[in-house]
Amino acid sequence: MFEKVLIANRGEIALRIIRACREMGIKSVAVYSEVDEDSLHVRFADESVCIGPARSDRSYLNIGNIISAALVTGADAIHPGYGYLAEDPGFARICEDHRIKFIGPSPRLIRLMGHKASARATMKSFGVPTLPGSDGEVETAKEALEAACEVGFPVLIKASGGGGGKGMRIVRHEEEMPRAFQAVQSEAAAAFGNPGAYIEKYVGEPRHIEFQLLADEHGNVIHLGERECSIQRRHQKLIEESPSPVITARRRHSLGALAIDAASKLGYTSAGTMEFLMDPQGQFYFLEMNTRIQVEHPVTEFVTGVDIVKEMIRIAAGEKLSLSQSDVKFNGHALECRVNAEHPETFAPSPGKITACNVPGGIGVRIDTAIYKDYVVLPYYDSLIAKVIVHAPTRREAIARMQRCLEEFVIEGIETTIPFQMEVMRDPDFQRGRFSTGFVQRLLGQASAEGEREDKRVRSMRSA
Repeated sequence: MFEKVLIANRGEIALRIIRACREMGIKSVAVYSEVDEDSLHVRFADESVCIGPARSDRSYLNIGNIISAALVTGADAIHPGYGYLAEDPGFARICEDHRIKFIGPSPRLIRLMGHKASARATMKSFGVPTLPGSDGEVETAKEALEAACEVGFPVLIKASGGGGGKGMRIVRHEEEMPRAFQAVQSEAAAAFGNPGAYIEKYVGEPRHIEFQLLADEHGNVIHLGERECSIQRRHQKLIEESPSPVITARRRHSLGALAIDAASKLGYTSAGTMEFLMDPQGQFYFLEMNTRIQVEHPVTEFVTGVDIVKEMIRIAAGEKLSLSQSDVKFNGHALECRVNAEHPETFAPSPGKITACNVPGGIGVRIDTAIYKDYVVLPYYDSLIAKVIVHAPTRREAIARMQRCLEEFVIEGIETTIPFQMEVMRDPDFQRGRFSTGFVQRLLGQASAEGEREDKRVRSMRSA
């Protein structure tokens, strides 16, 4: 087992990994930017090293400084968390070159699955259902149009190196293709350093469902069930739950077996997530594979009792999985709400000082956060500041528990998305499990229409 692990990240996920290390008797090293010195992950790590100025490209994405911090502190492994360098094959390779264990899959697999067109082709060769689309990347708008005409409109143009909802455009008509293709290439080049793109059939009103996988270096692969991630805005997840309201035990078994088989053929190791789209007819199609821990991993930990971070560390240390598929039991229902420092109606960022903070608690409640009273939410980083996770015997009880927690969660001094999350929890369609990836857009449109009607009513009363 490792003696010391450096966490190449910040905020709640860094704190989450530090806690796992402490329980395993492993020393932890935090890295931080100059403006993050007062962060909780710095306070609770055994050691800490400043790795640069506020800008991420000069600190949390500065591979040279992170590797130097690991060497200076004698860390024998690095956990990247999610985001930043978690899916950077070059970083994983440099860790190997310096004999520092990267807690994640191999650089080869990160590169293969990170290139969406290659991942899609690989999964198709394994017999995993994929949406109709281009055979690999398309180089020009003309090639994209030819592929789209063969597939049939509407289609999606997707960046090969994309992620986080970036580098995607829906094209519904032929005349839209040239401008949309150029926009995707430009956005992909700026965001990922790779302008490559491919064409995929667009599915309207799908559900986004993913399977959590764990695989060790001895050929053992298991799944920990599915997560429903359909509540999202602009392809960014906002609320997740496990199990999905629409997945039966039989379907879970068959999809889980499919995901395990594909991961086995890949030779995959560590934690990974295989993501699917489910169309309105109930057909499943491979979307992508994330080669890291997910933001939403706590809902899976709640329903299975498996500590995914600890399993990742054990796998990286060469140990076998601590359980087999038959040991995995699913208990109750879990929900997660992502709390962002954003305006609840416009989703505009809201950095600033937190002047008051009350964190909810009680049975079946977990709050993953690194904020506190007087903490300053910085404008340089992602706006996620907390995750509220609840567990209960049934989905109905989990929703009621989440509503109570959101009411108790007080964050003053900045705007947060808690009011929006409360609106979702109250929605009848959400409560019945009747939703798709278009749910939030409809909810926001409905709220906007109601607001306009109220404004008109007030103006009418004033004029009378």
